[in-house]
Amino acid sequence: MNREKWYARTPDEVVAFWQTNLFDGLSASEVKNRLDKFGYNELAEKEKTAWWKRFLAQFQDFMVLVLLGATLISAFLGEYADAITILIIVLMNAVLGFIQEYRAEQSLAALKKLASPTARVIRNSIVQQIPARELVPGDILVLEAGDRLAADGRLIDVNNLEVEEAALTGESTPVRKIADRKFSEDAPLGDRKNMVFAGTSIVRGRGKAVVCASGMATEVGHIAGMIQAAADEATPLERRLEHLGKWLVLGCLAICLVVVITGVAKGESLFLMCMAGISLAVAAIPEGLPAIVTVALALGVQRMIKQRAIIRKLPAVETLGCTTVICSDKTGTLTQNAMTVRQIFTDGNIYEITGAGYDIKGSFLLNQQEVDVSKDKSLQQCLTIGALCNNSVLKHNNVTITGVWRKKNTSGWSIEGDPTEGAIIVAAAKAGIWQAEAEKTKKRLAEIPFESERRRMSVVYRDESDIHTLYTKGAPDTILELCRYYQTAAGPASLTAERIANINLINEQMASQALRVLAVAYRRLTRDQAHNPDESLENNLVFAGLIGMIDPPREEVKSSIALCREAGIKTVMITGDHKNTAIAIAQELQIYKENQNRAITGKELDAMSESDLDAIVNSITVYARVSPAHKLRIVRALKRQGHIVAMTGDGVNDAPAIKEADIGVAMGLTGTDVTKEASAMVLADDNFATIVAAVEEGRGIYENIRKFIRYLLSCNIGEVLTMFLAALLGLPMPLLPVQILWVNLVTDGLPAMALGIDPNDPNIMRRPPRPPGESVFSRGLSRKIIGRGIQIGLSTLFVFNVVYYFQNDLALARTAAFATLVYCQMFHVFDCRSETSTIFELKFTSNKYLLMAVIFSTIMQLSVMYIPFLSSIFSTVPLSLGNWALILTVSGWTLIVNAFKHLFTHRPARRAALPQNR
Repeated sequence: MNREKWYARTPDEVVAFWQTNLFDGLSASEVKNRLDKFGYNELAEKEKTAWWKRFLAQFQDFMVLVLLGATLISAFLGEYADAITILIIVLMNAVLGFIQEYRAEQSLAALKKLASPTARVIRNSIVQQIPARELVPGDILVLEAGDRLAADGRLIDVNNLEVEEAALTGESTPVRKIADRKFSEDAPLGDRKNMVFAGTSIVRGRGKAVVCASGMATEVGHIAGMIQAAADEATPLERRLEHLGKWLVLGCLAICLVVVITGVAKGESLFLMCMAGISLAVAAIPEGLPAIVTVALALGVQRMIKQRAIIRKLPAVETLGCTTVICSDKTGTLTQNAMTVRQIFTDGNIYEITGAGYDIKGSFLLNQQEVDVSKDKSLQQCLTIGALCNNSVLKHNNVTITGVWRKKNTSGWSIEGDPTEGAIIVAAAKAGIWQAEAEKTKKRLAEIPFESERRRMSVVYRDESDIHTLYTKGAPDTILELCRYYQTAAGPASLTAERIANINLINEQMASQALRVLAVAYRRLTRDQAHNPDESLENNLVFAGLIGMIDPPREEVKSSIALCREAGIKTVMITGDHKNTAIAIAQELQIYKENQNRAITGKELDAMSESDLDAIVNSITVYARVSPAHKLRIVRALKRQGHIVAMTGDGVNDAPAIKEADIGVAMGLTGTDVTKEASAMVLADDNFATIVAAVEEGRGIYENIRKFIRYLLSCNIGEVLTMFLAALLGLPMPLLPVQILWVNLVTDGLPAMALGIDPNDPNIMRRPPRPPGESVFSRGLSRKIIGRGIQIGLSTLFVFNVVYYFQNDLALARTAAFATLVYCQMFHVFDCRSETSTIFELKFTSNKYLLMAVIFSTIMQLSVMYIPFLSSIFSTVPLSLGNWALILTVSGWTLIVNAFKHLFTHRPARRAALPQNR
C-alpha cells in the first residue's frame, strides 16, 4: 500500500480509498486511530549504537591489536617513548574512525529536517495548522504559495499551482500541477503532475490534496530507506593497507621466530634471543604506516580546504585520485540553475544575447555585431512585452533597487518568482528595459492568468495617452494561431502563410538547441474591452517575436571536463531533465558526441535488464528523466564494470547514489543537508573545477603513500635481514635489542612523514587513472623494495664483519653496524622521492621538511653514540675517522654512483649549450 500508484487513480478513487471527506476532513478520533496505525509523519532511523561501543569497535582491527601488543612489549623493554608513540598512533586512528562514523550517521538526521514543521489541513470541517509530524494518510492538505510540503499527496483541486521539485527530481523549472487527470503507472517521478511530494515547495497558486503517504512511505522516506540500505564500503586505500598489514605482520613474526630459534640453537641466551626477537618484531612491523598515511591524508585535506574542497572522510582524497568516472547531476552542478535567454527572433532577425545567470550585464548581437536595442523598435517591443507580461521581480541582494544603482550593480542579482519569467526580466534589464520604469507611464488594469489548458497569459495596460494594450506570452504554436499580424520595424504587417512557416522553422531550430521557447504578441484594445477583459480578446494579435532560453552551463565547467578527459576520467551527466535539453548541454560541454556516445532516459533504463545495462553502460554519457532508484542502478552498473565512481550532486535525490558511489561529492552552496552528510567530500564553491584539483591532490597523495611504503618496507626488510642472516651464518648478534628499537624510532618517524608531503609531479594529471584493482606494489615497486632491503641488510653485515674481523672489538663492530643501518636509510629516503628520476634530477630544496628531518635524525643518532649518558644506555663506543669513511662509503654508494652517472650523462648537453670560440 505504501508504494501505491496514486497518480494512476482519479481524485474520487483516492478520496474513497482513504475514507475521507473533501469538505470536513478527518475527525479527531479518526486521526488518533490513523496515528496508531501509520505512526508519526517522520523519518525512521537505525537503532543507534552507544558511543562507547562505537569507539571500542575501532580497536578490533587486526593491525590495531598487533600495535597494542607492540606497545606492551616496548613498555616491558623499558622503551617508554616508543610505547607512548605507538599508543598515540592507535588512539589517533581510533578517534578519527569514530568521528567519521558519527558524521556518516548524520545523513538521516539531516534528511529528517526536510519535513515541514507545520501544515494546514481540514479537520472537523475547520482549516487547522498542525505540527507536520501529526499528518496522517487521508488528511486534506490546504496548499498555498510559499508552503513546504510535509507529506506526499494526490491533488484534488488546483488553481495555477506550481511546485519547485528540483531537490527531488532535478527539474530546473517549477512543475505546473493538474488535478483532474490520471497518468500511466510507469510515469516517472517528474511526470506525476497530479501529485505533490514531501520536501518540495509551492512556488505559486493554491490547491488541495489528499495525503497518501507519510513518514517513511513518502518519496523522501523511500530515499532515506535506500540510504540505510547502502552499505559503507572500504576505500581502495583502506583495503590495500589492511591486506598489506596482515601479510607484513605474519611474515615479520615468522622471521623473528626463526632468528630466536637459530640463536638459541647456536648457544645464545634464551632470554637475550627472546628480547632480540621481540625487539626485531617491534622494529619490523611498520607501526608508523597508519600514522603516516593519516598525516599525509590530513595534510592533503588542509591543502584541499584552501582550494574550496572539504573532505569529510580522509581516505576519500586518495579514492578521488583513482576515480575513473564522475557521475554529475546537471542542474546547478554542470549548469547555473538559472534560466537565461540565449536567443530572440523578431522581424526576421535572430539576436544572440550574452551574459550568464541573473547578471544584468550582457549584449545583444546580430550577425556577431552588437546592436543598440534603443534603436531597434522590433526588439525593444519584444522585450517590453516580456517585461510587462510578467509577475517575477529582479532583486539585488534580495532588495529591489532603482535608478542609477542598477547600473552600478552588475552582480548579486536574484529572481523572486518563476525562473522562466525571471529570465525574460533579466534579458529586458540587459537592454535597459525595467518593468518598474515602464509602469511609471503604463498602468496594469487586468491579468488573464496562465493556465495549462490555455498555455498562455495576458495582461492589459493603459498608457499616458489613454491607449489600452493587451500583452500576451505563451507557447509558440498557441500564440501563433491567435495572430493575424507580424511586427516589423515599420509597424504591423499581415501574417502570411510564408511568414508563419518561417516562424515555425525558427521555433523548431531553437527547440533543437534545447531552448525553451515562448512567443510574445500584443493588440490594441478599446476602453470597454480593456475594462472587461476575457479570453475572447486574445485574438487578432500582432506577433512580436520568439524568446528562447536555457539553463546554461557554468562557464568554467567545459575546461574542467577537458582536464578530466586528459586525465583519463569519463564524465557522465545524470539528470531528471528532458532528454533533448540534457543532450544539448552535454554536447556544449563535450560530454556527449553524436555517433560516439549514447543518451537514454529513465523509461528506457527500466526496460533494460542488468546484463543489458552492463553491456552498454560504458558508452552512455547522458541519462535523462531519471529517479533516485535509477541513479543507484547506474552507479552500481559502473562499479560492476570495475570503475571507481564519483557521484556529484546537490539535491535530496542524489543522496542514495552519493552514498553508494566510491566517493560522493556534494555541493556546498546549493546542496541539501542530507546530500552533504551522505558525501565524502563537499565542494564549498559548487565549482566543478574544484573536482579536478581534488583529483590531482588525490593522485599526488597516493604517489607519496607509495614513496613512504617503499621507504619503510625496504628499511624494515634491511633490519630483519641483518639479524636473520647473522643468525644463519652463526655470527654474533650485530645489533642489541635496544639498538634495534632506536633504529626503528629514528628512521621510521620524521623522514617517512616528510616523504608524505613531497610536492606533486607536474605531469601527474597527464597520466591515466590507476586501474581500480592495482596493487600498491605495482609498477616495479615490490622489486625496488626487496632489492634495496637486501642491499641495506648486506651493507650492515659487511661493515659489522669488516670492523669485527680487523679490530676484534664486538662493541665497536656493533656500533659501526648500528650507524651503517641508520645512514643506509638516511641516504635511501632521498632515492624514494621518485620512481623515475635520480636524486640529482630533483631539487633538494623542493622538500625542505625532508632535509630538516634527515638532519634531525642524524643529530639524534650521533647523540646516542657520543653523549656518554646515552652511549651507556645504547652500548655504543666512539668511532674513528676510518670507521666513518667505511660507514659512509658503504651506506651512500648508490648516491656516489648516481652522482657520476648524472655528471657524465649531462656533460654533453652542457657542452652543447656553451658558445663555441671561433
